[in-house]
Amino acid sequence: MATLLRKIGLIRLHNRDTEDPKHHHHHRSSSQQGSSLRGRGNQKNSSNKPQPQGPPGGGGGCSSSSSEGSPGGHKNKKAPELAKQPPQPEPGAGKEAAQRPGPGPGPGSGSGCGSGPAPLLPLPSGSGPLAPAGRQQHCTQVRTRRLMKELQDIARLSDRFISVELVDESLFDWNVKLHQVDKDSVLWQDMKETNTEYILLNLTFPDNFPFSPPFMRVLSPRLENGYVLDGGAICMELLTPRGWSSAYTVEAVMRQFAASLVKGQGRICRKAGKSKKSFSRKEAEATFKSLVKTHEKYGWVTPPVSDG
Repeated sequence: MATLLRKIGLIRLHNRDTEDPKHHHHHRSSSQQGSSLRGRGNQKNSSNKPQPQGPPGGGGGCSSSSSEGSPGGHKNKKAPELAKQPPQPEPGAGKEAAQRPGPGPGPGSGSGCGSGPAPLLPLPSGSGPLAPAGRQQHCTQVRTRRLMKELQDIARLSDRFISVELVDESLFDWNVKLHQVDKDSVLWQDMKETNTEYILLNLTFPDNFPFSPPFMRVLSPRLENGYVLDGGAICMELLTPRGWSSAYTVEAVMRQFAASLVKGQGRICRKAGKSKKSFSRKEAEATFKSLVKTHEKYGWVTPPVSDG
């Protein structure tokens, strides 16, 4: 019996040592294949479980390379590529985007695309300095209203001190008749003796009157002294831009002139030939500019009465 058992043990050892190596390798590979199949089965089971939903167009949110060969694994392989592609706009979205206002240069551009600055709109009236045409029109209106009021006031004078005639129907060019001076003066006696009813003067009003003085000169008769100079120019500070005030009226200026004639011992010229020579505007303007320049340099000093 013991001998028989030993023989059986020796036979088993011999069979193990003499076993075909191919058969041994096949047995090992079969066991590995079984484990691989078990791994795939487990992976399929895990892929069938519900996964959290990823971003739109991202596939299934699972991109494992071990799922290659299955339909699900093929789709998951393309998921990263789809995620990299920009989303395609829906039909009609381009028109809506074009109609949406984009960042432009600022309010009021109207284009909404910043292609360029918006056209400048004209400033409303009264928001800034007047244009030259508007300024001239404004000055004309102010001058007209002022002179119309002056005419009305002169027409209502009770003593008939002065009277006005428009030159060529122009409101801005007056011939003013001075009817009265101091009756105790030598000038008044000269007027009586020469049958001179009035002293005629011409006043022209600039565009910016009453903010600038009128130009005033004597037309007739020809006077001497009394601050009346060549061409009929009048030496009075209030007729200069420095001495003028917009509060002065034509009546007030004429009364000041009548007083200056008397104070300066003005006389009617009676010299043969010279008395009939009329004053000229050109000569009066040149004389007035010269005396203004002289007085601006040395000041307005009233000379003694003996100097005229």
